[in-house]
Amino acid sequence: MGKTIIVGPRIWDASGSAPFDGEVLVEGNRIRAVSRVPGQIPQSGCQVIDGKGMTLMPGLVEGHAHLSFETVTATEDLIAPPPEEHTLLTARVAKTLLDHGFTSAYGASAAKLRLDVAVRNEIDAGRLQGPRIRAGSLEITVTGGMGDESRLHNLRSGPSLVVDGPEEMRKAVRLCCREGCDNIKLDVSGDPFYPNTPAHSTPMTLEEIRMAVETAHSFGRRVNAHARSIGSIQSCVRAGVDVLYHCEYVDEETLDMLEAAKERIFVAPTVSLFHTMLHEASPWVTPDTARAMGIDKLLEASTKTHTELRKRGIRHLIGGDYGFAWSKNGTNARDLGFFVQYFGYSPAEALRCATRNGGALMTLGSSEKLGEVREGHLADLLLVDGDPLADVSVLLDADRLALIMKDGQIHKNTSAATRRRAAA
Repeated sequence: MGKTIIVGPRIWDASGSAPFDGEVLVEGNRIRAVSRVPGQIPQSGCQVIDGKGMTLMPGLVEGHAHLSFETVTATEDLIAPPPEEHTLLTARVAKTLLDHGFTSAYGASAAKLRLDVAVRNEIDAGRLQGPRIRAGSLEITVTGGMGDESRLHNLRSGPSLVVDGPEEMRKAVRLCCREGCDNIKLDVSGDPFYPNTPAHSTPMTLEEIRMAVETAHSFGRRVNAHARSIGSIQSCVRAGVDVLYHCEYVDEETLDMLEAAKERIFVAPTVSLFHTMLHEASPWVTPDTARAMGIDKLLEASTKTHTELRKRGIRHLIGGDYGFAWSKNGTNARDLGFFVQYFGYSPAEALRCATRNGGALMTLGSSEKLGEVREGHLADLLLVDGDPLADVSVLLDADRLALIMKDGQIHKNTSAATRRRAAA
């Protein structure tokens, strides 16, 4: 069992405590010791990594991963690629996330049923490089809901399963579980990309959601929900959904319901999609088009809602629907800055959303622990050339990630070269 000791870094452990100078011993895939006293941990038989002048922190967790999305501009980009090419695309995105410090990815949904599953299995077997993955399913929607791409004159399969009623929902969830998905995705509300099903609408019924949750939980799987409207959020909380995405439209009752369930649920605001569509998506989406779609109003609602949820102690996750041409996978750490800009988080609080909260989600229901630099936790670690507590944007520069460790295995180590540059 290999041993690695990281000496001399400034350690930010994600516990809520102030950072401190120290050293960390990794043995196998776990953190075996964390010391504030230099030289206290014996170095005999260890690979020694000198982290002086750098910050050691937990690996990042993408809480709304679309591994099969790469420079998407329209739904057709998810439908058209054959499964073989799409699998290779998904593998590329997975490695891109790990290269950018995301040691875990919680799959929101996949463009085809087994894309996340196949890549997850290859990574777990050591044949591909990528983060630890909880594989997302196809999105499950209802007739006329977001994700239903068919028309009477043009029947076609989109990146979703279309069901109606609890029994069809039960069968669809069972299918996703049988095929190896870890997370089941429901499209409960509407969306601005679907004019006939606007964001404030709620096409999926409470009975259908309850059936999905009951069936998924019976297999030991989790349920994610696309939920923008008040009705969709309330139904998801009542039905026992595990992860709620978006959550822009609320009233006081909805806020109270989310707060009452805060020890059970996780929420990912996905603010990046709105910001980039309004400011950075041309020529694919102009600012005028984005405003015509109501994206500016959604951003205003998101800012108000998630600022309030922050104050109420909701476990937020970073993850902003990355994978579009204007919001590429690999730039996912931008969410940290958006959490500070729009929701009033401090950098340290935003980083806890990306590490401690994400780690709790990845290991929910498991005896394993993830997301903190703490004895006994799984060894997913980053050594950063800079101080992300002072400037979260340093995490956007892959070159400043001097060490990327996942599950005790070193994916990247340029710490010696980084120190030489600093000395020069």
